[in-house]
Amino acid sequence: MIHLQNIEKVYRTSTVETLALNSISLDIAKGEFLSIMGPSGCGKSTLLNIMGLLDAPSKGQVKIDNQQTEHLKDKELAHFRNQKLGFIFQSYHLINDLQVLDNVELPLLYRATTAKERRKLASEALEKVGLANRMKHFPTQLSGGQKQRVAIARAIVGRPEIILADEPTGNLDSAMGNEIMDILTQLNQNDGTTIVMVTHDENMAHKTHRLVRLFDGSQVQ
Repeated sequence: MIHLQNIEKVYRTSTVETLALNSISLDIAKGEFLSIMGPSGCGKSTLLNIMGLLDAPSKGQVKIDNQQTEHLKDKELAHFRNQKLGFIFQSYHLINDLQVLDNVELPLLYRATTAKERRKLASEALEKVGLANRMKHFPTQLSGGQKQRVAIARAIVGRPEIILADEPTGNLDSAMGNEIMDILTQLNQNDGTTIVMVTHDENMAHKTHRLVRLFDGSQVQ
């Protein structure tokens, strides 16, 4: 489902050159639940952003579901992301002025769907994460765990084949973190969704199928 070959990412300024990723090659199978660990600044989020086509590698190849992505234009990349990928962030990235249902609908605004269909899909996604009774609430009225559930509902509303999660339990206590992991595990097992998760938590990482470790931009496991 995801094929990375000899990925390198270099950030350059007028005075400094920083190697963020060094020769990363990785294959992630359809339906796999993979976790990525490593110390802060080791390149985990950079790698996730490259998998999610939010950033481009300085060198190397990125293939998603057999699609070469290096030569896709910005509009093509945006369309591909919207169809194939769902994103979950540590800080939720919800819009406080919009109700929960409207937040979840957002990715569908870029598809040829009717308002009625958007409402139906968003309602189903919220039901799947156990928030059917919070649709008319605003994000400021929710707990951290509930906000992350809304973020998961938004990520899955378009039924993506791949979910990329950057520290999805990082801002939560252990009980809430376990609830979020249970939801991700159910999505993986029941829907066959391929999930790649960046985490600092060994306990969460060991609930996934496979663990990849990074150190100073290189894969060490």
